[in-house]
Amino acid sequence: MKRISHKLIIRIECILLLLLCIPFVYQGIASANSTTEDYIKWVDFGVTSEAMQQAYELDVSTYDQAVHLEWIPLLAYLGTKYGGDFSRFSSGDLQEIAEDLTAQIETMETLTEDMKQYSYYEEAYTAVLGGLVGEYEIEVQKEEGSEETVWEERYGLKAFSPIAKGYEYFDSDDFGVSRSYGYKRRHLGHDMMGQVGTPVIAIESGYVEAIGWNQYGGWRLGIRSFDGKRYYYYAHLRKDFPYNKSLEEGSIVTAGDVIGYMGRTGYSANENVNNIETPHLHWGLQLIFDESQKEGVNEIWVNCYELTRFLYQNRSVTEKNEETKEYYRIYEMKDPVTEGANEASLY
Repeated sequence: MKRISHKLIIRIECILLLLLCIPFVYQGIASANSTTEDYIKWVDFGVTSEAMQQAYELDVSTYDQAVHLEWIPLLAYLGTKYGGDFSRFSSGDLQEIAEDLTAQIETMETLTEDMKQYSYYEEAYTAVLGGLVGEYEIEVQKEEGSEETVWEERYGLKAFSPIAKGYEYFDSDDFGVSRSYGYKRRHLGHDMMGQVGTPVIAIESGYVEAIGWNQYGGWRLGIRSFDGKRYYYYAHLRKDFPYNKSLEEGSIVTAGDVIGYMGRTGYSANENVNNIETPHLHWGLQLIFDESQKEGVNEIWVNCYELTRFLYQNRSVTEKNEETKEYYRIYEMKDPVTEGANEASLY
């Protein structure tokens, strides 16, 4: 019988040791992945405009009271209660919890302590609605009919409809409808049909992340919210004159600013082509919980139809500069997040 060499014994021991370590290595990798990928992968935003409106009014009306009823936690509570299905929405449900919270019979913590999904809905709904309500200053007429203006401090809706005031449109709930140009895909936005040249408005304050031609969206703009959670996509802008001429990648915009003009460009690999039959604004809202979700198969786009209906109450008033042919907002707004971004850009 041959004797096993000392070197061979050492090799066998090393192999056995390696085999013993493999499970721990995989466990470490899995643990690392669970930490780095611990973010929301999907959001189905089904909150109705009626629910948003009622929660918003409760928020504003209690802003200076002992108990401030913030609209997003209220909606997250209902989202958890309904399993995200707001066809079950009852204004009485919202009024009941509002009364309990205001009377300090309950707190949001005690109401939700046994709701396992509440934290998900709160984070998801904050991602959708987080930049829409808050403190701001707005320029208003000093007196009715006067051209003189004054600044007022306010708390409330500081986001705007994507279509300027005085320009009508028609729309329907078209999210998820099939599209076939280029390849078969779902419609991941909301179409608002109107007239070519209609001023398109920044819904929320942010910075221009994308500007230029895309063969699907034609002339398009992508504006990112300052918290990084929301990416607003405005597409099919006007041929020859799609944007406010001052805009470029990195430009800071304030909610209510005119950013572009409705058109029918797109569906062409060649720039500046009108291949869309009906003039309309396509606007989409992408949620980003991790930068890996920005491009590719992990993108999260939400249905904007009900949100569009909610935003209709706040439409930016604009006028045309006959020399430049540009449209501008008449009443300026000071948004604290924009002011902070402008200050940061100076350093």
